[in-house]
Amino acid sequence: MTETWLPSLTLTEVRNAVEPVVQRGADKLWSLRDLDWEEVRPDRLTDADRSVVRFITYIEDHLPGYMNWLLRTFPIDGADLSIPIVAVHREYFRFFVAWSYDEERHAAALTRYQEAAGINTAEALRLELAEEGRKHFDLPYPEPLEAFAYTMLQEKATQLFYLRFRDVVTEPVLRDLLLRMARDEARHFALYAHLVETYLRRDPAAAAPHLKHVLRTFRMPLSDTLPNYRRWSYSVAETAGYDHTEAYTALERMIRQFVDSPGDELGELLDLTRSLRTLP
Repeated sequence: MTETWLPSLTLTEVRNAVEPVVQRGADKLWSLRDLDWEEVRPDRLTDADRSVVRFITYIEDHLPGYMNWLLRTFPIDGADLSIPIVAVHREYFRFFVAWSYDEERHAAALTRYQEAAGINTAEALRLELAEEGRKHFDLPYPEPLEAFAYTMLQEKATQLFYLRFRDVVTEPVLRDLLLRMARDEARHFALYAHLVETYLRRDPAAAAPHLKHVLRTFRMPLSDTLPNYRRWSYSVAETAGYDHTEAYTALERMIRQFVDSPGDELGELLDLTRSLRTLP
């Protein structure tokens, strides 16, 4: 964890960031009924496709763990909390509720898809998800900027993965579902990117150490808890032709706006993102 402390964003900054994203989510809302479940064609799925669906169902279904982490990081319950901080955290909470509805819908749709495609039975799947869901989830990012930067990268990585996987899948209902989920993830990414950029505009040098910390410690969700995660994630990435470090280019583009010289803090951060993108 970095030692450089950053002040909270203002209530106006957060409200202006959250409101349009929450509204766009309401405008683009879809439900499980919008998918044509009668058109699921299990014979169009490869074994690799089925493995990927199982993997991403675990990731999307771990929503209670993600939400608990967010509420610990941005608390709203406690007499010791200052009123201005609680007011800001309540604005974040408005987005977290909208975000969690999207993620719960993703998990529910993937669960139903597994059942419709014969990948798993309803009872067995729910017990498997409960087994993973009870595991504690935490991240080493207590600072708001670090939490936002991590989630920005994670949302972008997920969006890109769904689009890459859709390019290789031929089953029509899964292709439809992947596109819907990718669009949701793009909207989530937009808010976190907005918040990260707000911190960078305020004080680029102070923001840089926090962003470096996230880049050096970044891991996708459940990497420490899901059995055989490393081997399974490599297989999943190979199936889709995808590398999660593609998401780092979004941060690179953002940082370039604020770099004054190659030797400054952000110049070093930019070099770090580039080096991570070229790791084997």
